[in-house]
Amino acid sequence: MTGPTPPVPMIGSAGTVLDDAQVSEFVADRLDRLPVDGRAVCVVVPDGTRSCPLPLLVDRIRRSLAGRVTRLVVLIALGTHQPMSRARLTTHLGADPDVLERDGVLVRNHEWWDPDMLVPVGTIPAARVRELSEGRLDQQVDVRINRHVVEADLALVVGPVFPHEVVGFSGGNKYFFPGVAGPEIIDLSHWLGALISSREIIGTRGTTPVRALIDEAAAMIPAERHALCLVVRSGAVDLHAVAAGPPERAWAAAAAVSAGTHIRYLDRPVQRVISVMPAKYDDIWTAAKGFYKLEPVVADGGEVVVYAPGITTVSESHPEIEQVGYHCRDYFTAQWERFRHVGWGVLAHSTHLHGAGTYDPVAGERARVRVTLATGIPRATVEAVNLHHADPAGIDLAAERRDPGTLVVDPAGEVLYRLRGSS
Repeated sequence: MTGPTPPVPMIGSAGTVLDDAQVSEFVADRLDRLPVDGRAVCVVVPDGTRSCPLPLLVDRIRRSLAGRVTRLVVLIALGTHQPMSRARLTTHLGADPDVLERDGVLVRNHEWWDPDMLVPVGTIPAARVRELSEGRLDQQVDVRINRHVVEADLALVVGPVFPHEVVGFSGGNKYFFPGVAGPEIIDLSHWLGALISSREIIGTRGTTPVRALIDEAAAMIPAERHALCLVVRSGAVDLHAVAAGPPERAWAAAAAVSAGTHIRYLDRPVQRVISVMPAKYDDIWTAAKGFYKLEPVVADGGEVVVYAPGITTVSESHPEIEQVGYHCRDYFTAQWERFRHVGWGVLAHSTHLHGAGTYDPVAGERARVRVTLATGIPRATVEAVNLHHADPAGIDLAAERRDPGTLVVDPAGEVLYRLRGSS
């Protein structure tokens, strides 16, 4: 008879902010314990759309591992985001990639667009997908992942945990799938999240159907898997907590802390929200988090304004979203033969930014909440994708903050807002 699983090593809590020395000491201790001597290691880290003290962590990883391993790759988990330039990587990692390479650290973007960089590790049968998705999907999915992970003896995830619109809480094995994965599992997992709906799944604790699918795929990775799961103070890069261990358990410990720091509760719905998006979001594909995280507290018929004057593009990586536009889930499911051949990740993103709504072949589509873009994207483009346009120059944020009917969230994109008493 086995006893309860012991907790994973962790420092910090929802009520603390760790200093760099505490983080460095804990991370160094955990890295020293990893069985990496004489082995190849791949460290999977977030891209620039996630707040994270990567300069501190990458420096610690370099000092702890570079002399012990045969190969050390830092792999940027792009999912299907744009690759990071050398200049952006230098800021993101705290060192020029060329300098890191001279120190024995190879930095690589996840080249999701290059089939030669993707290696098959297995297939999840249709019956198992049906079981994991609780009957929502019934098809097999091939599992492919970046070859740097497959060619490593040990894969280490280092990244933050936040409430997430597709999986419940981000982090852990999500850095493998979709972070450095092939399109098949990316599309399937995102469409599963869309079928559940962003509003229902975001901030859900425990193993959601999407998390179960991701964990199933991660178990196929031949490398030994470990994780340092971080809880970042919103709007900053310092940490509330760090958990270490197997990705599933380290993620669960960090998600519990994230639930206490990254979810804020309101007593009643608001009619209007202005989400002020930080510069790290460079298109609507990524800045849409300003809607996802606020939709649950907006009253029926209300509005979310995504305020990002510097954004000029709907999507850098997925221009096809401009042909599809933004629609509710039922718009697609009711016309599935028309849309099933569109990338499911694109359809999922469409439903996430549109939010809840209804569709009837006769009455048409009706949105629960109005979505307005106050960006540098031209009005004609915004309206063509079925959203509303506002000139950001006409928005006075100081005046909006004084309006009792408007909630201004600055910065937006990381903290989830919910109504008190909701699940």
